[in-house]
Amino acid sequence: MKKFAIAAATATALTLSMANGAFAAEATQAPVMLASNQPVADAKQETSDTWITTKVKADLLTEKGIPGSDIKVETSHGVVSLSSDTKVTPSQKETAVNITKKIKGVKDVTAEALKTE
Repeated sequence: MKKFAIAAATATALTLSMANGAFAAEATQAPVMLASNQPVADAKQETSDTWITTKVKADLLTEKGIPGSDIKVETSHGVVSLSSDTKVTPSQKETAVNITKKIKGVKDVTAEALKTE
């Protein structure tokens, strides 16, 4: 009986020391996991920016009175930049900006590069 108690105590001590080592290993791995999640966040942002650009372009193309095919759309971190090589009227510029601002995920719109008549 005494041998069983000694064996059980030894097994418990070994189990606790192994578990403690496992918890310590997990604690040291956590920063590595956080660092490896950074590219995932970047990929999500790029996907979001691509979706916003596509949605803005589609909405501008389908809006009557807006030369959507002449307006270039670029998005970076939710900020949409509208530009064009051909001139648009001030009201077309205003409409393009308003359409863009209504799209989910758009944080800001810059249209200084959108040439007006």
